[in-house]
Amino acid sequence: MANAKQGNGTSVKEFILLGFGDLPEQQILLFLLFLVICIATMAGNILIIVLVVADQHLHTPMYFFLWNLSCLETCYTSTILPKVLASLLTGDRTMTFNGCLTQFYFFGSLAGTECLLLSVMSYDRYLAICNPLHYAVCMSVKSCLQLAGGSWIGGFLSGSITTLSISKLTFCGPNGIDHFFCDFIPLVKLSCNDLQEMEMVAVALTLIFSLVPFLLTLMSYICIIATILRIPSTTGRQKAFSTCSSHLIVVSIFYGTLMTVYMFPTTNILSDFKKVLSVLYTVLTLLVNPLIYSLRNKEVQEALRKACRKFIFVPF
Repeated sequence: MANAKQGNGTSVKEFILLGFGDLPEQQILLFLLFLVICIATMAGNILIIVLVVADQHLHTPMYFFLWNLSCLETCYTSTILPKVLASLLTGDRTMTFNGCLTQFYFFGSLAGTECLLLSVMSYDRYLAICNPLHYAVCMSVKSCLQLAGGSWIGGFLSGSITTLSISKLTFCGPNGIDHFFCDFIPLVKLSCNDLQEMEMVAVALTLIFSLVPFLLTLMSYICIIATILRIPSTTGRQKAFSTCSSHLIVVSIFYGTLMTVYMFPTTNILSDFKKVLSVLYTVLTLLVNPLIYSLRNKEVQEALRKACRKFIFVPF
């Protein structure tokens, strides 16, 4: 990919991210909105990373996976939003061929990792609630490392496969990507090659890394909710159900939008709609995940109070 023209016959040296270019009057408003989201997302996830590392009470399997999720979403945010902010502020929407492939590689890899990691986290909660006697054995340090490591390796393997496939395509015509980042479908649509094979790759990877993890996650939460409904305490049942239902809503939005974007054919009517869906799984879910999964937990709130008392001397 160092020399795209010689490597695969591509004559296109750079792409133009059309993104939100059809909304010129709202550029500043969109910039401010995405800037606030970017700062809030980065701050929330970095806070969780620091708290989990610093507080020994959070050195448990659940918070280990949440730490991984926060690390992932910090990288995820850094992959897409800086370029979006720069484009909205300066109006420069160009991206080099290699830069576009690099952005897609990290985006695709991190998206695949998140799908697998959310499934692992739901399995962790399933064991904790439905099989508490086997939890310590099943979620040993070795098992946690294997599950988290497998999620990262699997995600980056899927990203490598798709990026390698795209790098072999020939881009000889229009260079305007109808998106706000270098995504798979808008990118391959600009290729001069037959896209049937690429479409099959996209559907196969979506099935493996989105549909299957989503079904496993859904099954885990169904079992969890069934167990919760058998809790005799009304207060405990309501609290546990509230937590699990919020988790299920977030993962459903993430998986649902992801599968809709990649598994359904793109038409002129669906193009703008898919752009909106992409904002949901690339921006908004990254913002709400720290709130839903971590900052609502009493253990995290207590760790935050302790950190404030220690470093900021604010009385709580």
